[in-house]
Amino acid sequence: MGFEWYEEFVKEGYIPSDNELIAVFKVKPAEGQTLKDAAGRIASESSVGTWTTLSTLTPKAREIMAKAYYLSKDGLVKVAYPIELFELGSIPQLFSSVLGNIFGMKAIDKLRVLDIRFPEKYVRSFKGPSHGIKGVREKLKVYKRPVLATVPKPKVGMTPEEYGKAAYEILAGGMDLVKDDENLTSLPFCKFEDRAKAVMKAIDKAEKETGERKGWLANITAETNEMIKRLKLVADYGNGFIMVDILTTGFAALQTIRNLAEDYGLAIHAHRAFHAAFTRLSEHGVTFYLIAKIARLAGVDHIHIGTNVGKMETDLKELRATEEVITKEEFEPGDDITKVRQKWYGLKPVFPVASGGLHPGVLPELIDFMGSDIIIQVGGGVTGHPDGPMAGGKAVRQALEAYYSGTPLEEYAMTHKELRKAMEKWGKIRPE
Repeated sequence: MGFEWYEEFVKEGYIPSDNELIAVFKVKPAEGQTLKDAAGRIASESSVGTWTTLSTLTPKAREIMAKAYYLSKDGLVKVAYPIELFELGSIPQLFSSVLGNIFGMKAIDKLRVLDIRFPEKYVRSFKGPSHGIKGVREKLKVYKRPVLATVPKPKVGMTPEEYGKAAYEILAGGMDLVKDDENLTSLPFCKFEDRAKAVMKAIDKAEKETGERKGWLANITAETNEMIKRLKLVADYGNGFIMVDILTTGFAALQTIRNLAEDYGLAIHAHRAFHAAFTRLSEHGVTFYLIAKIARLAGVDHIHIGTNVGKMETDLKELRATEEVITKEEFEPGDDITKVRQKWYGLKPVFPVASGGLHPGVLPELIDFMGSDIIIQVGGGVTGHPDGPMAGGKAVRQALEAYYSGTPLEEYAMTHKELRKAMEKWGKIRPE
């Protein structure tokens, strides 16, 4: 009937070359299908095949067939893809291939893409981050501690004037960056350009008063041409950062914005809104670990990856791996067979962003786990301070001062009222 065709895509024991992409899948076959049946269909549909044998199959097409070369009893499948199957420098084509039709196949009940190894030729076809960790630190002149950011809360609802006032208090209190939230773009009560004017006034005032560099993570998320207009506006105002909801805008738009941002000297803050729709289920979808790797290829400079102490669901082993794979030149998975070794061939590291339910009381534990080369995004933990956002910013800075001086927060709070009031309100609770 032609279905035996799928078996040609299963080559157990095959040893991939360094020039091939390797994708790691967790597969649960549909009832009546074996793992081999499912693996053959995945390799076929994501490369040169279809549902039946082909009279039009050329020797070249046969040469570049994907090969399912590793199948485990618990459903782990590894597939090797010749580099010729991919358009260099194109993330949309990667998604269409390895993350495409395979999710809709009836022979598969559950499917999760765990990781992809990108070979040198593929990695070098992307520019990666234009600033990276070192470049972002240089922009802000912050070198020995985490960079600090705050979203003015409520995340939407404020007028430009109200937003600008909150931004000033946040920055004057000691935070380095004020950040738009994922759904604050250009709304009827807070148009983008009006907000830009208000925030830049706040930055100018805060910089003069504190002697520190400040910035705005300006959410330019929109239709691509509109994003380009907003990017240029942000640059014209002298701000050094933009923010993009990378999954809702899509990687095609992100790649366009990344190239233009470099021309204007802007660093890109990547928000991951929408990711949990396909990353949260353990048996189906795509890991955020992989999305973060692809974001490094695309060229974001910072990206939200979660925390060990916040309100979002987090697997600590996965969090650690995600942080390492976006910051190290080479990632070694050790005994984790769900991941593959990845070398970045000089692509700059991405600044990990810890966010979601943070406040001064949890920062020592956060830094113990994630280190100092992070951006700490504290929203409600600053704007929810009993004495207002300026006091909230001071409390965060005081928590860092305590940590780096080796002083317990409770002791430091005795002589620092902003930290004391934060501790009285939140203690060391972990929000849910």
